[in-house]
Amino acid sequence: MITIFALGALTFTASCCGYRIWKGPTLSDRVAALDVALISLMSAIAIYAGETGETTYLNLLVVLAVVGFTATVAATRYIDTKDGAK
Repeated sequence: MITIFALGALTFTASCCGYRIWKGPTLSDRVAALDVALISLMSAIAIYAGETGETTYLNLLVVLAVVGFTATVAATRYIDTKDGAK
């Protein structure tokens, strides 16, 4: 029962992030929304891995975390240099 509630909450969070990605007035809002959406996806995968007991999904979580962190840092550097600060 709690798994269904958690997945529903993560789906709601992802849909709110989708709205912010679509409507976001600035690039920073869109990057933050993508980061939160990735964290929601990672949480859903972790819940599924815990529910099924399979450990193969943990490797996927590590890869997603590294890719998400790298993308956020790269986007932040791009925004920072685009605004004129070096």
